[in-house]
Amino acid sequence: MRRKIIAGNWKMNKTVGEALALVKDLAPLVAGKDAADVLVCPPFTALHAVKQALGGTNIGLGAQGAFWKGSGAYTSQISIPMLADVGVQYVILGHSETRGRFGVPEPDMTPDLLKTFGETDSGVNIKAQAVLAANLNPIICVGETLDERQQGHIDDIVTMQVTRALENIAPELIASHVVFAYEPVWAIGTGETCAPDEADRVCGVVRQAVAQAAGQEAADAVRIQYGGSMKPDNAADLLARPNIDGGLIGGASLKAADFAAIVAASG
Repeated sequence: MRRKIIAGNWKMNKTVGEALALVKDLAPLVAGKDAADVLVCPPFTALHAVKQALGGTNIGLGAQGAFWKGSGAYTSQISIPMLADVGVQYVILGHSETRGRFGVPEPDMTPDLLKTFGETDSGVNIKAQAVLAANLNPIICVGETLDERQQGHIDDIVTMQVTRALENIAPELIASHVVFAYEPVWAIGTGETCAPDEADRVCGVVRQAVAQAAGQEAADAVRIQYGGSMKPDNAADLLARPNIDGGLIGGASLKAADFAAIVAASG
C-alpha cells in the first residue's frame, strides 16, 4: 500500500510573516493526521523561517524548484545544497508554470515572456538527478495543455515527459524517492478539475510509463499525485482512486482549513 502524500504549493504567495501565520493555523489542524505525508512548499524567502516553525509538527518542507549546479556564477538561482541546508526534503520540478505552460496566461504574458520560464524535459531530468544525489525527493510534474488534450495527445505527452524525466535514474531511487504529480495544465489555477475517472486513468498512464522506463517494481512503488484544482469538496473522490496517491495543492493550500480538509480526506 502506497502512503499518501499531500503537498501545498504556495507558489508566489505569502511574505515571511504571512507564511508563519499560515503554519501556525495549519499545524494544529493536521496534528495526528498520520495517514499521509504532509508538506508545504513556501517561496524561497520563507523557507528558513517556516522550517523553524515546523519543528515538532508532522509537516514537512518542500521547495518550488532548484538549479542543478551546486554553486557558481548563476545569478538568481537557488542550489540544491542551499535548499538542503535549510531543511528542505522535497523539490518540485517541471511544474507547468515553470515550463511556461499556463492554463490561462495573464494578458501581459507575451510569447517572449513565456520563454523566460522555459523549464524543459531535459532540464527536469538533470535537476531530478541532482536532487536525488543530495538524498532529497523530487516531485516531478507532468501534464497536457488544453490543445494537446483536444487533439488526443494526452497519453503521448505524459508518457514522453515521464520517460525523459527518468533517464539515467536507477529504478531503486525511483521507487524510494521520486514522486510524480499529474497536473492537467488546463486545470491549473482555472478552477476546472479533471473528472476523477479521467484523472485516475492518466495517473495510470504515468505509472505505466514508469514501468516501461524502470520496471514494474518501481512503478508499483512510485507515488503519483493529482495536481489540478483539488479542493475540499472533490478531494475524497480523487484520493479514493487506485492510481492517485495524493495531491499537489495550489490555491487551496493557502487557507489552513481548506488544506487541512484535504489532508483529512486522504485517510
